[in-house]
Amino acid sequence: MYRISSFLILSLSAMSAMGVGTVTSPDGKLVVTVDTDAQGKPAYSVAYDGKDFLLPSSLGLVSNVGDFSKGLALSGMSDAVAVSDSYSLPGIKKSHVDYKATERWFTFSKDSSPVFELQFRVADNDVAFRYRMLPQGETRSAVILDEATGFTLPDGTVSFMAPQSKPMGGFARTSPSYETPYGVDEPMGRNGWGEGYTFPCLFKNPEGGWTLISETGVDGSYCGGRLLWDDKAGCYTVGFPQQGEMNGLNSVTPGIPLPGFTPWRLVTVGNSLSPVVETTAPFDVVTPKYEPSRQYTYGKGTWSWIIGMDGATNYDVQKQYIDFSADMGYNSVLVDALWDTQIGYDRIAELSRYAASKGVGLYLWYNSNGYWNDAPQGPRGKMDNAIARRKEMKWMRDNGIRGIKVDFFGGDKQPMMQLYEDILADANDFGLMVIFHGCTLPRGWERMYPNYAASEAVLASENLHFSQGSCDTEAFNATIHPFVRNTVGSMDFGGSALNKYYNAANAPGGSRRVTSDVYALATAVLFQSPVQHFALAPGNMTDAPAWAIDFMKEVPTLWDETVYIDGYPGKYAILGRRHGDTWYIAGVNGLKEPVVVEISLPMFAPGQKVVVYSDDKNLQGAVKEVKIDKKQRLKVTMPCNGGVLIKGIKL
Repeated sequence: MYRISSFLILSLSAMSAMGVGTVTSPDGKLVVTVDTDAQGKPAYSVAYDGKDFLLPSSLGLVSNVGDFSKGLALSGMSDAVAVSDSYSLPGIKKSHVDYKATERWFTFSKDSSPVFELQFRVADNDVAFRYRMLPQGETRSAVILDEATGFTLPDGTVSFMAPQSKPMGGFARTSPSYETPYGVDEPMGRNGWGEGYTFPCLFKNPEGGWTLISETGVDGSYCGGRLLWDDKAGCYTVGFPQQGEMNGLNSVTPGIPLPGFTPWRLVTVGNSLSPVVETTAPFDVVTPKYEPSRQYTYGKGTWSWIIGMDGATNYDVQKQYIDFSADMGYNSVLVDALWDTQIGYDRIAELSRYAASKGVGLYLWYNSNGYWNDAPQGPRGKMDNAIARRKEMKWMRDNGIRGIKVDFFGGDKQPMMQLYEDILADANDFGLMVIFHGCTLPRGWERMYPNYAASEAVLASENLHFSQGSCDTEAFNATIHPFVRNTVGSMDFGGSALNKYYNAANAPGGSRRVTSDVYALATAVLFQSPVQHFALAPGNMTDAPAWAIDFMKEVPTLWDETVYIDGYPGKYAILGRRHGDTWYIAGVNGLKEPVVVEISLPMFAPGQKVVVYSDDKNLQGAVKEVKIDKKQRLKVTMPCNGGVLIKGIKL
């Protein structure tokens, strides 16, 4: 629960403008300025360490009860107060967070009548703000037609973003699914494929600073947003969903009660990528929506589909994977699509009992269904209807199922966000964990929904099976995710394959993995998710190096600390994650040439021995002990498509 150091007193002066207001971070380096221009258009700007990260950027709401984006006066502002929170959350990049920020409220009026308040929370590198729209006369509800919130970045800024796909396209008309490739170092002034960009969005300004823009706190009371380029204004703005989503039904505009809040808009800034990688802003400003019905179990697991596809969803193969998970010391198996027809409910119950005898729990795949796409895989008609859903979940609880993976959603409109929330809330009633695929970005959900595990929302491992081109660019893409997608929420990538080929025989045919075994191990650390179903296969127990299997047996999925070490999106990435007393430093190289860097490792003592997994120029991995030098540094080399992994006990 948030603690406020003094009473929040709104000093309203409805008759005249208050002038400029500022909010400063606890360390004094981050300053947000709020003002109105000559036309009464509200705006804010963000400066860090004396440099501009966001130039004056528009604010405001347009609703069916009034246009509150212009002709406004800043009529009131509260005292700036210190807020703090201390919370533990096992499923994110840092197990315990001590949050400190400065909070200030600004009231805007039109014709001397207050229309909305802006709540700002400014931490040392993070800005979070949201609107609280006020009742207008007797009106106690509103439709938000547009949000004027803008982000004006300095000239010369380059971007790292994934374009939003058009609706009702792709496989079985299931887009948008947040599964598009990132552009890197792209200039401003574009609009992706014509529909803007999916959150989060990363920018590098000409002075070398970094800005991450996203949103959090989105639930069934609002819609999900995207980032659009406004050519006339020369800035990015918050956009609502596309009309064609959900098969064209339902409004793109959200409805809210009055008074009512919008989601939080997030801006993270810094002179390096450290604040971006290490931010906990998506979780700092939200609170749990319900209590967990039981203690949920995280951990590692396997799934057959990535290697064996639909044909592997049969009783015998799933039993084989249960045995494999047990041999690896894993605690789950994901039984993917078509289990309802290719295995059947009675035999799934039998499999669940067998798995339990091995200390393994089952996750079951479900289609989100509804009228929003044509995905044919079953089970269908279960998750989109509350009566059917709860009946199904009771059956799962009675048969010891651990969780569900729900796939093929229909966009970001408010009714779809409500479906996500309904699935999560019902699943909690029956003690089930939830993973989403073919889905939207999670927006603070790890803290809001205690049984939420992870979302895909990325061009994930399935594409490695489908396309050699995806295999050829695997390492390049892996250097982007730790700096963009995975900064704001758990990412269910489903990777770390040790097969040479994406087929059950591990023989030539189909797509071929071009990355090294060390790379596969490194991504098990780089890609953060509290539940990991790795792309391993039973044959890897004998056809993969013993050191690789041993590492995959021990790698954690829960982290106490995460730090940026080195890297640049699209080139290479090196991060450190700590589990208990052990640090894991993981790096991958997406460049054509080898990367040779000397990295600082202050978590290890001078002269301390650490275990290093590394590749030679032919991508042959080896494991050895190496000493950290007197200045707590280590020189590492990563060949093209290779990686590095360092393991040692903390100081």
